[in-house]
Amino acid sequence: MQKLIGANEEDDEEEIEMDVKEEDNENGQKHISAQMMLGADGVMPSTSHQFQIQQQLQEQVSTPGGGARRSRPLEEKERTKLRERHRRALTARILAGLRKHGNYNLRVRADINDVIAALAREAGWVVLPDGTTFPSRSQGSRPAGDSSAGLTSSSSEMLSQQAPPTSLQGVSSGYCALVEYNACHMKGVFMPTPAPYDLSSSGHSQSSGMVGNGGEQTESLPLIAGSMEVINDKQIIGLPPKLPERDFAGTPYVPVYVMLPLGVVNMKCELVDPDGLLKQLRVLKSINVDGVMIDCWWGIVEAHAPQEYNWNGYRKLFQMVHELKLKLQVVMSFHECGGNVGDDVCIPLPHWVAEIGRSNPDIFFTDREGRRNTECLSWGIDKERVLRGRTAVEVYFDFMRSFRVEFNEFFEDGIISMVEVGLGPCGELRYPSCPVKHGWRYPGIGEFQCYDQYMLKSLRKAAEMRGHSFWARGPDNAGSYSSHPHETGFFCDEGDYDGYYGRFFLNWYSQLLINHGDLVLSLAKLAFEGSCIAAKLPGIHWWYKTSSHAAELTAGFYNPCNRDGYIAIAAMLHKHGAALNFACAELQFLEQLEDLQEALANPQGLVWQVLNAAWEACITVVSENAFVCHDRVGYNKILENVKPVNDPDGRHFSSFTYLRLTPLLMERQNFMEFERFVKRMHGEAVLYLQV
Repeated sequence: MQKLIGANEEDDEEEIEMDVKEEDNENGQKHISAQMMLGADGVMPSTSHQFQIQQQLQEQVSTPGGGARRSRPLEEKERTKLRERHRRALTARILAGLRKHGNYNLRVRADINDVIAALAREAGWVVLPDGTTFPSRSQGSRPAGDSSAGLTSSSSEMLSQQAPPTSLQGVSSGYCALVEYNACHMKGVFMPTPAPYDLSSSGHSQSSGMVGNGGEQTESLPLIAGSMEVINDKQIIGLPPKLPERDFAGTPYVPVYVMLPLGVVNMKCELVDPDGLLKQLRVLKSINVDGVMIDCWWGIVEAHAPQEYNWNGYRKLFQMVHELKLKLQVVMSFHECGGNVGDDVCIPLPHWVAEIGRSNPDIFFTDREGRRNTECLSWGIDKERVLRGRTAVEVYFDFMRSFRVEFNEFFEDGIISMVEVGLGPCGELRYPSCPVKHGWRYPGIGEFQCYDQYMLKSLRKAAEMRGHSFWARGPDNAGSYSSHPHETGFFCDEGDYDGYYGRFFLNWYSQLLINHGDLVLSLAKLAFEGSCIAAKLPGIHWWYKTSSHAAELTAGFYNPCNRDGYIAIAAMLHKHGAALNFACAELQFLEQLEDLQEALANPQGLVWQVLNAAWEACITVVSENAFVCHDRVGYNKILENVKPVNDPDGRHFSSFTYLRLTPLLMERQNFMEFERFVKRMHGEAVLYLQV
């Protein structure tokens, strides 16, 4: 026993080390713990032997009265504690430096083994969870005696040069913080992972650095695709949950755009915070984002007088994007901003339009109670000369033509890749049937918006042509904004929506919507000849499992269970060669949420129906996320919809626009996930797929 726990440190090093620690238990008493280590012969003592050692140790260091008799001199014990504290302080500083300056994802209580493993992986070596270490095949063969030397020199060189090596997090190209646009790099590489520790899966990946150091791209070191989820049987902090992921390596390249903030240009048409925006754009460029989307607000550009356009702020923005060699998607926004979900600025319709509206409020959509909605102009005045001698579609066309002339060089150079034409509230082709300011709350069915004098005039004309003039009215049993279908006589099962009058009214109501899109897109095609134009469609998925599809009906989509309301819209888009922007890319993920189940929602069914109509009409489909997304689960759902795996014809979306550029997106962890998402959209391989 004396040999095992001798008073001098030399005996401890030669034989079995006993790490004796005194810890306070819950009752404030001292608790003696002993950790058995291997002896010099590499053999662990037997279980009975360990028990005898622990028992003798307890007898030696404890007394019945609760006192303790030290086996070592008190000064030596204190020196041991000081050495341990010093060692821990050094380790803490090393870990802090590696995390801060090298972006190593080391766990909080990492030890020297973790550090050595991280440096080995950085040098391109393979370190298995049990500690087995060997060079990757991509390094070639090395002399056995030079392995450790090569590791030391390689890792030391990496630390001194701060090059972009690999990481346990599996992310290439770094991002520190929003205020730090320096040239720090995340330790990462994106590679396919067919199987853990598969030596054939090593490869190279382009890792773009921050534009703060010139925007140069540097090539990451090769790394074997392996399981880096645990080190010494301890899980690494920050690793994503083990959810099945599809490998999108080798899939078609889908461009990724990022929506800019709503208020990037102020009401004076001045670019807000150009320096900050430039830094953010550089960060996006560093991870190979293809471009950005920007709203060109009618209420800003033509704010004060008819046909007086101010494009100054947008020109500065476009020039900035052009210099960074990014692309542009532009939205002709003929609606107001403010009051809807996600609106953080207020941009009303032009002042001169508001003046006309005060004397003639029927230019706006109106509900059954006479409440006006100023989000956008009513379809009823598309051909009515009530806007200082111009019709609504003439106003839209003049605005689009002015934009085309003002930014002709950006069209010629291919910087502007797509123009999305606003066709209603939030830029979407729909009626403003669910205004929060009028009391709508999810999952309300909304209300019909057809009670301004111009739309009622159209309804009377349609009823007379049908020979039933008494049908020239809106439904009187359709409930209110927040009603549920079964609470109304019109939308309930076997309700009036499926009667003779109901079919007539819904056909007229939806056809007016399609006619509006047809007319405006025909002029957009003329203004932007040779360029891609698009129309945005919302994903109204609540009450989809009911027979009436009430929320879709009030929004203008005549899509009850016995009729496909999206085929006619797809045919109209095909007529003008317009792309469909479907803002429902990730809604299938929401299907299991409790509130969606109570609303009898079916996002998956809606996605399938709309996409099927688009594919059948042979139109281009682009998409954007309907909700803010920063997590891998949401990104995976978007990827599955953008690149459907089971499509027999290999069809996929042509581009994806992320909603939107915010400080939250630019936070380190969120941005790392977004970068991973961009790479998978581009068909590149990434590291650490959960299979």
